[in-house]
Amino acid sequence: MEWNDSLGWLVFGLLGNAAFASRFLLQWIASERAGASVVPMAFWYLSIVGSLVLLVYALHLGDPIFTLAYLPNAFVYWRNIQLRKRAEAAAE
Repeated sequence: MEWNDSLGWLVFGLLGNAAFASRFLLQWIASERAGASVVPMAFWYLSIVGSLVLLVYALHLGDPIFTLAYLPNAFVYWRNIQLRKRAEAAAE
């Protein structure tokens, strides 16, 4: 494990990882409160933020595997938000 990057970049990468990981905690809490499996909208927003921050960090590192792992994610998460909004608008 290499921790020799600048402190600013390490904090940036760790914050992205925290945002990305916190979405699972959020989903778990929302599901427990509802008594059923629930995926709140905040899950998708945290997914976008976390994946974009981690993508920027991967680009900074110049790591092609890490970069390719996060490159398409924000598009998928954004699409899920659009689908949810469309479904909510149709239900009104």
